Amino acid sequence: MTASQTVYLLLDLALILGLARAMGALARRFGQPAVIGEILAGVMLGPTLLGEELSRTLFPDDIRSLLGALAAVGVALFMFLVGMELDVGLLRGRGRATLSTSLCSTLLPLALGAALAWPLMPSHHQGEPIGFVLFFAVAMAVTAFPVLARIIADRGLAATKLGTTALACAAIADVMAWALLAVVVAVATGGQLEWRLALLVPYVVLMVTVVRPLLRRASVLGPREPGGPAAGRNFVALVLGGLLLSAACTEWLGMHYVFGAFLFGAVMPRGTQGKLRDGVMDRIEPLCGLLLLPVYFVLSGLKVDLSRLSVSDLGELAAIMAVAIGGKFLGAYAGARMGGLDGRQSAALGALLNTRGLTELVVLGVGLEIGVLDNKLYSLMVVMAVTTTALTGPLLRVILPGQSAGRTGVRGDAGPGPVPLQQDDGATAHVPPRRGRH
Repeated sequence: MTASQTVYLLLDLALILGLARAMGALARRFGQPAVIGEILAGVMLGPTLLGEELSRTLFPDDIRSLLGALAAVGVALFMFLVGMELDVGLLRGRGRATLSTSLCSTLLPLALGAALAWPLMPSHHQGEPIGFVLFFAVAMAVTAFPVLARIIADRGLAATKLGTTALACAAIADVMAWALLAVVVAVATGGQLEWRLALLVPYVVLMVTVVRPLLRRASVLGPREPGGPAAGRNFVALVLGGLLLSAACTEWLGMHYVFGAFLFGAVMPRGTQGKLRDGVMDRIEPLCGLLLLPVYFVLSGLKVDLSRLSVSDLGELAAIMAVAIGGKFLGAYAGARMGGLDGRQSAALGALLNTRGLTELVVLGVGLEIGVLDNKLYSLMVVMAVTTTALTGPLLRVILPGQSAGRTGVRGDAGPGPVPLQQDDGATAHVPPRRGRH
């Protein structure tokens, strides 16, 4: 790397960090998750506002490749954190409402997304048609578990049946969506599909039966700093190395590195009352959230160009928004009603499960990377991801007008500690509303 590239890289990192923090704080001032502002910061630096020429002057192609490497590490760390937050304790004691809501809020968006993909295919699809249809369907079914947990805590719903049901549904839906996306990636990239999927199953079994016990044993053997967090530096270094190896393995299998990072987070031991998990998160999340993920936001925004949208493109955007919002809302509402919840709680679940956040952005990035999406459709889908996340708070205020808004997240990224979630059977599970970000 030349001296000029080093200077450019450092200046761009400073610009990304400053603008992302400013826009995140502005979003929180309006009662929105910080991720909304950070994604918009990326769009602001792209061709939508600055034009292609100025955008490329600020971020030349050779610098974008360097930033892309940092962004890939950031996404791997983020997916690891998402995996860690999917606490199976949420699923214990869950009843009929959770199961029916999870299935309906996933299956209906999948079906509607697949149906919408066919008319979009002639002008947008790249590669295998079936890969495009399946990917588009999965993109409509995603729910962002981390930002949903923060919204639930901010609205004072963490200890309610509505809040715990929403978190459990989001956890189930996310696992289903990531599993389906792994298959979609294999189909879309083509070649030796059976071989890849055959290896993926024993890989998952190996992670659960071998890697998880080894991690649990390593967590109690390593030295800890006096008065320090539950996770010592040596153990955190072991975890970082392990998640990168897991990400590399799934990339080698053709399933994309995000799945390996997510799976490694899912098999991480939680420790007593979640202390080990929180200790690992407290060490990893600051670097990921403050610098690496904003780099990913900006690189994603640089690929969004809304300045050349035609009337037909706006019609496609309207159809995408209708399917994305309607599919999740109606699916969750119908499932919750079948599960015995009343109309207001069912509608609130529909609003909550429409939250997509950065999780959707990661899915869309995978689609763009493997050639399933073109840049125009990617841009429209990013607008959908931001809009559906931004609508969650206002919709909740309409549906639950008497509900306390709780904390707004304006006090900063640190946020509260783990929120105790009261289960139906009286047990308590701890789910951290992580820093109000993703």
